[in-house]
Amino acid sequence: MPRRTPRTALDRLRTSRSLLGFLKTASVCVLVAGLLSPLTQTAASAAGATASNDYCGGQCSDILPPGENGNATLAQILLNQAFGTQPAHAEDQLGPYAGLATGYSALTDAKINTFFDDASFGVPSDQVASSEKPAGRGDVTIVRDKKTGVPHITGTTRYGTEFGAGYAAAEDRLWLMDVFRHVGRGQLTGFAGGAPANQGLEQQFYRNAPYTEADLQAQIDNAVAGNGARGQQALADVKAYLDGINAYIDASDSGRYFPGEYVLTGHKDAITNAGTIDHFKVTDLVALASVIGSLFGSGGGGEVNNAVSLLAAQQKYGVEEGTKVWESFRERNDPEAVLTVHDGESFPYGTKPADTQGEALPDAGSVTEEPLVYDRTGSAATASAKGTSADAARTTLSSARRGMSNALVVSGKHTASGHPIAVFGPQTGYFAPQLLLLQEIQGPGISARGASFAGLSMYVELGRGQDYSWSATTSGQDIIDTYAVELCQDDYHYLYHGTCTAMEKIEQKNAWKPTVADGTAAGSYTMRAWRTKYGPVAYRATAGGKKVAYTTLRSSYLHEADSIIGFQMLNDPDYVKGPKDFQSAAQHINYTFNWFYADSQHTAYYNSGDNPVRASGVDTEFPVWARPAYEWRNWNPATNTADYTPASAHPNSVDQDYYISWNNKQAADYTTAPWADGSVHRGNLLDDRVKKLVAAGGVTRTKLVQAMADAGLADLRAEDVLPKLLKVVNSSAVTDPTVAGAVNKLQAWLNAGAKRTETSAGSKTYADADAIRILDAWWPLLVKAEFEPGLGSDLYTAFTANAPIDEAPSAGHGPTGSHAGSSFQYGWWSYVDKDIRAVLGEPVQGGLARTYCGGGSLGSCRGTLTGTLKQAAGLTAAQVYPGDDQCSAGDQWCADSISHRTLGGIKHGKISWQNRPTFQQVVEYTSHR
Repeated sequence: MPRRTPRTALDRLRTSRSLLGFLKTASVCVLVAGLLSPLTQTAASAAGATASNDYCGGQCSDILPPGENGNATLAQILLNQAFGTQPAHAEDQLGPYAGLATGYSALTDAKINTFFDDASFGVPSDQVASSEKPAGRGDVTIVRDKKTGVPHITGTTRYGTEFGAGYAAAEDRLWLMDVFRHVGRGQLTGFAGGAPANQGLEQQFYRNAPYTEADLQAQIDNAVAGNGARGQQALADVKAYLDGINAYIDASDSGRYFPGEYVLTGHKDAITNAGTIDHFKVTDLVALASVIGSLFGSGGGGEVNNAVSLLAAQQKYGVEEGTKVWESFRERNDPEAVLTVHDGESFPYGTKPADTQGEALPDAGSVTEEPLVYDRTGSAATASAKGTSADAARTTLSSARRGMSNALVVSGKHTASGHPIAVFGPQTGYFAPQLLLLQEIQGPGISARGASFAGLSMYVELGRGQDYSWSATTSGQDIIDTYAVELCQDDYHYLYHGTCTAMEKIEQKNAWKPTVADGTAAGSYTMRAWRTKYGPVAYRATAGGKKVAYTTLRSSYLHEADSIIGFQMLNDPDYVKGPKDFQSAAQHINYTFNWFYADSQHTAYYNSGDNPVRASGVDTEFPVWARPAYEWRNWNPATNTADYTPASAHPNSVDQDYYISWNNKQAADYTTAPWADGSVHRGNLLDDRVKKLVAAGGVTRTKLVQAMADAGLADLRAEDVLPKLLKVVNSSAVTDPTVAGAVNKLQAWLNAGAKRTETSAGSKTYADADAIRILDAWWPLLVKAEFEPGLGSDLYTAFTANAPIDEAPSAGHGPTGSHAGSSFQYGWWSYVDKDIRAVLGEPVQGGLARTYCGGGSLGSCRGTLTGTLKQAAGLTAAQVYPGDDQCSAGDQWCADSISHRTLGGIKHGKISWQNRPTFQQVVEYTSHR
C-alpha cells in the first residue's frame, strides 16, 4: 500500500480549487500594497558592531534550514503557491545545509562556513540589513544580518531585552506559535482545519497531557514559587516576552502584514481586515512547552506492550524460558551496546530487580486501548480519520519515541589546537516553518546565541554563550510508569488507598468546516480523557480476574514549565563559567535529555530528567498495582512530586576523551526505555569514526564535521550487519545466478563505503542504486524468515510492536515517518547481528536466549538468507518504493528525500537524504573569560 507523509491542511494549497477561485476574485493591488511586507524595519544607518564578549575567535558556526523567516503575508503565500517564489530568508539556509552531503569530502576549515553560518556574536557594520526599535522602545534594538536575517536582540534593560525577544519571535514564527498553542490544548482542528493529520496531532498530545486551563496556570505558579528569585525573574521574563509578542500582533494587524495563513483559515478577512488574532498569555507558553516536552523529552512508557509480549513469550516457551527469551530481546543492559560515558563508570537505573514486587500483568487477551475520541460527525467519522486516531494512539503509547540528536565532542587533549571541538545539535525533523528559530540575545543577565522552540524563545535553548556552547540529544530513560488501578462501583471509579474514588473526566469538543486552506468537509468530535491520581487512563483489562484501568504517570506530568529555570541559567554568563556550572544548570531541566558542553578548556556531559525513586522490587518494565507499597517514594498526588534520584546518580562526566550520542545507551547499567539498544545502534556510526580520529590525534573542526557527515550518509544495516550476512551466504559457493549477482552488487557497495549518496550533487540518482534497492527489499524479508519460524507468529508480532524491524530512510513507519531524515534509530539490527554471529560460531556477549536463523544450523541459515535474497533481488524498484503523495513509484532518491512538512503556507523543495541534526553547531573556542 502506498505510503503517505503526514500532511497538514496547508499542504494542499497548490491544487486547491477554492484557492484558484480566490486568486481570480481577490484584488492583487490591495494584497500587494497592504500585505506584502511589514514596514516597521528600516535599513540600518547606525553601524552594528561585533560583540567584544565573544571568545570563540570566529570558530563558532551554526545552521538551521530552511531559513529564519517563518512568517509570510498572504501575497507572499500566493506568489509561492503560484510561482514558487520565496520570501526573503525563508530558505536561504537550505542550500548550504543540503550541500554538505556531497561537499564534505573536500571540506577544509576555511570552507566550513560554506555549509554553515558564522555564529559569532554581533553583526559587522557592513552586514547589517535592518535595525528596529520594536514598538518604539528605547531600551532594545533588533538588528538583522544580511546573510540570514537572524535577529540579534540587544537590550539595556531586562524587560526590554525580553520584549525584543518576543517581538522578534512573532516576526519570524507567529503563525507556527499560534498553531502549537492550539495543539497543546487539543484545539488544532477548530483553529487550522479538520485535515486528518491535524486530528492526529491534537489527539497525540491530548492523550499525553489532557490539561485544563487551571492545570496550565498552576504549572507556572508552582515553577515560580519553588525557585525563589530565579522563579520571579522567569515570570517577569515571560511577561515581557508576551508583551513583545502581543505588540507585534497589534502592529501587524493594524499594518496588515500579519501571516497570510490567518486569512486562508478564515480568521481574518483579506479585504476588510475583520477578525482577530488573539493575544498570547502565560498559559499559552505552558501549552507550547507541554508539546515540546512530550515530543522530545519524555522517556519511558510501553509497559502494557511489554507485558503483552512477555505473556506471549511465556505462552510459547513456558514461564521460565519465556522470560529468558523476553529479557534477551529487551536488551536492558547489553554489554555490547555503545555508550556515551565509556570510561567504565556505572550508573544503575531501571535495572531488573532481584525480587520483583507489585507486578500487575494483564490476563491474556484482556487488554483494550482506552478510547479518546467520541461522538464523531461528518469527516471525523471517515475510515481515514479513524485510522489517523489509531496511529496517534500507537505513537503516544509506545516507548519508541522520536529521537533528538546527535553529538560529537572531542577533548582538547586530542585536537590539533589543544582546544575542545564539538559538532552537535538536535534532530527535530524538517518543517516549514521550522519548529526552531535562531536568535542572539544580549542584555542584563543574558548573553547567548542559538536555537529555541518557537514561542519559547525568551531564552536560547540550544546554542552558545560567551565562551561555551551546549546542546542536547533525547536520552529516553524511563520517567513514565504504568499503574493498574482496581475499578469499583463502575468503569469510572477506582480504589485509591482503599477508598472508591471517581475518575475525573476531561473533555475537549472540536468542530471544523472547510476553508481556503483546508477543504476537509465539516466534522466534529469530542476528546475525552479519564484522569486518576495515577495519571490518565491508557488501557483497560483484567489482572488476576479483577477489572483494572492501566494509567500512565510521568514525572514531568504537570511540570513541563519547571525546566524554564535551567534554560535561564544556561543563558546567564554570571552563572555558567565552567563545566560544573553547566551540569548544575542542566540538573534544573526535567526533560529526559543528554546535555553536552564545550569551552576552550573543558568538555562535559550530563543526563537530565526527574528520575523517580521507585519502591523496592518494582520493575520499571511492567505495570504495577496502584497501591501505597508500590508508589514512587514520597509521592504527592496533588502536585505529582516525589523523591528523585540525585544528580550524582545520573550519567555525567567531565573531560572524557570524547563523547558521542545518537540516542544510544548513556552508561553501563543505565537502562533506556526503547528496545533494541544492543550491539548495533546508530550510535556506533559515530563512535567508530570518532574513536579512530581520537586514536590518530590532531582532530580539527573539519575532521569532526566529516565524521558526522559521513555517518549521516551511512546505511547502518549495510555497514554493521551486511558483512556478517554475506559471510553466511558465502560459506558455500553461490551457484544461483540471481543470488550471485545480488551478492556482487552488495559487496561492491560495501567496498565503496555503504553510503546512500548521489552520484553527483543534484543528480537525484544514488550510486550503487541496485545494491541499496536489494538491501531495502531484503531486510524485512530476512528478519521475518530468520525469526518468525522460531518465535511463532504471535510472539514475533508482539516483539515487532515493541521494536519495529526497520527504519530505513524511505520507511513510512515508526515514530519518525517518511521524508523526515532521521533513520536507523529503531530496528532489529542488533538481534540479527547477535543471531548471525551465534550461527557462525563467533563470540557473542549478551546473546539471544536461542539461536533462530535456520534453527542454529549454518546450512539452514544460509538457505534462509539466500532464499530471501533471491526474492528481494527480483523485486522491482516500483515494488520496493511504491510511491506516496510526494513521489512516483520506483523513484528511489525521492523515496529517501527530506521534505519540509508544511505547517504554514510556504513550500520548499526536497533535498537529498542526510541523517543529521536539524539545527547544528560547529564550535572550537580559542579562549576563556
